[in-house]
Amino acid sequence: MSRSKWLIVFLLVGVALLSVASVLAQDNSIAYNSYASDPLPRAFDEKIVAAWNEAHPDMPVQHSIINHEDFKQAIRAYLLAEPAPDVLTWFAGNRARFFIDRGLIMDISNTWEAEGFGDSYAPGFNALATVDDKQYFLPTSYYWWAVYYRPSLFEKAGVEAPPETFDQLLETCDKLNAAGITPFTIGARFRWPAAAWFDYLNMRTNGPQFHVDLMLLKESYLDDRVKATFANWQKLIDRKCFVEDPAALDWQEAVDDMVQERAAMYLMGAFITDSYPDEMEEDLDFFRFPIIDPAIPVGEDAPTDGYFIAAQARNPEGAKAFLAYLGSQEVQQQAFEELGRLPTRTDVDISQAEPATQKGIQLIQSADYIAQFFDRDTTPPMAEVGMDGFMRFWDNPADLDTILQDMENERLRILEEESDQ
Repeated sequence: MSRSKWLIVFLLVGVALLSVASVLAQDNSIAYNSYASDPLPRAFDEKIVAAWNEAHPDMPVQHSIINHEDFKQAIRAYLLAEPAPDVLTWFAGNRARFFIDRGLIMDISNTWEAEGFGDSYAPGFNALATVDDKQYFLPTSYYWWAVYYRPSLFEKAGVEAPPETFDQLLETCDKLNAAGITPFTIGARFRWPAAAWFDYLNMRTNGPQFHVDLMLLKESYLDDRVKATFANWQKLIDRKCFVEDPAALDWQEAVDDMVQERAAMYLMGAFITDSYPDEMEEDLDFFRFPIIDPAIPVGEDAPTDGYFIAAQARNPEGAKAFLAYLGSQEVQQQAFEELGRLPTRTDVDISQAEPATQKGIQLIQSADYIAQFFDRDTTPPMAEVGMDGFMRFWDNPADLDTILQDMENERLRILEEESDQ
C-alpha cells in the first residue's frame, strides 16, 4: 500500500477510535460506521438513524459516515481495533467471507432466528448470509443480472419466445444469425463483462455450490467440471453467438449494437437501462439466463450490500438490536420507496414498482443461490488472473489448457501464501 493510502487509513482509524471512545461514555450506545457517503444514501442513512434514536433514547446510535473509497481502505483496521465499531456497512460474498474466515465478523445466528429472517428473506439471500450453517451477514439491497434483449428483433428473426434452455439459446442464435442479426453484443475492454459469462455458464453447468467453492479456491481450475463450463462457452462461440472482438468496446459502447439493431441480446446488470435511450425502453426486456441442467439449483448474479457486526464490538447486544431494525420490513420498505433499493425480504410491498422492477425482484427471489460476481466472490489476485484468462479464451479458445493451468497456478500460489501467514 502506498504511503498516502496508509496515511488515509491511519487517520480514518483515528476517527473510528475517537468515535468509539465517545461511545464508551454512554454504556448502551451503538457505534455505526457507514460508507453511505453519496448525498441521497447519506440522507436516508441519517433519517433511519434519527428514527432509531428517537425510539431508543436509552440506546442511541453514534453514526459515522465515511467516504466510500476511504471506507474500503480502512475497514480492516476498523475491525482490528479494540473495541471495534459495532455495526458496519459492507458487501456480501467474498468481501465479507474474507473477514468471517479471520474471525472478525460476529455470528448473528441467534438474531437471524429470533427475527424470523429465515422465513422473511428470499432463499438465495439466506444462503448468502450463511457460512457453515451460521449467519454472519445481513443482505439488504442488490441489483440483478439477466439477458436483456429487443423483442422486436426476436420477432424479426422468427424467435417466438425467450429461450429457457441452453439448447433453445443455441437455436435462437441460429435464427438471429440467419436474419443478419448478431445474437449477443458484449463490451469487454475492461474484462468484467466477460466474467459474467463464466459465472452463469459455470453455475448452470455445475451448480452454484461448485461455483462458490471454486471462487473460494477450494476447487481446482483443472477440474473436468471447469472444462465442461468452457466447453459450453465454446458451443456459443462455434454458433457465432457473439460480436467479433469483444475487447474492442467498453460495456456502454456495446449497448449501441442493440440500439442500432445490429445485436439482439446483452448479458448485463440492470444498470444497462442507464445507458439505454429512454424512448426505446418499451422495446427492451430481459429473461433468466437459460438452464443447462434442470437437476441442479439455480444461481443468479446479484451484487448485494448489507451490514454486519464486528466480532470485537463493544456493545454486541445493542448492535444486534440495531441490526434487527436495519433488516426489518419497515426499513427495507422505506429504502425501496425512497431510494429504489431492491429488497431482500419477500414481504416488502413492491406493487407500485415498474413492471420491469417487479420482474427483476421475482427473478432473484426465486433463485436458490445469489452469487456476487466473479471479482466480488473470489480474491482480488485470483480475479485479475481469471479475467485475463477469460479474455485470452475469447482471443484463442484453442489455448484453453494453458489458460486453465495459469489460473490453477495462481490459485495454488494464493493458497501457499495464505498458509505462510
